[in-house]
Amino acid sequence: MDLHHRPRRNRKSESVRALCQETSLHPSDLILPVFFHSESTDHPIESMPGCTRWSLTGLADEAKRAFELGIPAMVLFPKVDEALKSSDGRAAASDDGIVSKAIATIRDAVPEMSIITDVALDPYSSDGHDGVVEQQPNGDLKILNDETVEVLCEQALCHARAGADIVSPSDMMDGRVGAIREALDTHGFQDVNILSYSAKYASAYYGPFRGALDSAPKAGDKKTYQMDPANRREALREVALDVSEGADMVMVKPAGPYLDIIREVRNEVQLPVAAYQVSGEYLMIKSAAAAGWVDEDKIIVESLMGIKRAGADMILTYFAKEACELIS
Repeated sequence: MDLHHRPRRNRKSESVRALCQETSLHPSDLILPVFFHSESTDHPIESMPGCTRWSLTGLADEAKRAFELGIPAMVLFPKVDEALKSSDGRAAASDDGIVSKAIATIRDAVPEMSIITDVALDPYSSDGHDGVVEQQPNGDLKILNDETVEVLCEQALCHARAGADIVSPSDMMDGRVGAIREALDTHGFQDVNILSYSAKYASAYYGPFRGALDSAPKAGDKKTYQMDPANRREALREVALDVSEGADMVMVKPAGPYLDIIREVRNEVQLPVAAYQVSGEYLMIKSAAAAGWVDEDKIIVESLMGIKRAGADMILTYFAKEACELIS
């Protein structure tokens, strides 16, 4: 055949393929989500095989392991005692709460680790919602936007006082990024970053996570504040608003089923873009691998590479430690 162009020449050997590789994955691209509670023992999470709900001691050891692998940041998700939960989630702003203790624990164990905190009320809500809940005369639940934002600002300030490097509002209330930025700046926390869950979809992929924290809605759903999975343009509107309100980084969640949204966001903004490979994505890979249908190691790297290729600068993933060992 008389061919001037033979693309296979660039794939003929491992070394040539390495020279031509367009996308790379490094430990510094990864953020490790961690679950923890106030108990003194660590517990495996039934809904997420391979993941653990850590005691504070276990959390310190996990931070050391992660940092040794090259992971630069952790994001914290507390399982809150039922006695502390309420319809307004006010315990989220307690300076004596478990998140403040976890921040101090990690800071003592690994001073260089960047600590990201989740700013939302669902772990503290007796109703399992991300905001302040008001029951309507017909029995429906209404999530109060402005009242929620007030509590979120208090929660973000609590985390900043405890030493968080980055606060990450995941609630999807309107105007919360601007309000949190103003609250942080007013109280002298100008250096605390905001990583906003800008395009967070009302996804069925979150189920195992809610099992890990016992934070599923007791009634209703989250469709009045999380986004419709059918919408693309709406994501760009949400991202633009968060950028205008002072977000330092923006996020798309989930990651794998929303690669098109990651690419759209990457094309529209100059800020760093994060993507969250959520619990449902994690569990599908673990389950398929346990059944012997896929090679877990290869699927981990390929799935993360796909998210990176779509345009994510950083990836939140429960596979962060395994991925570091595989790509090293």
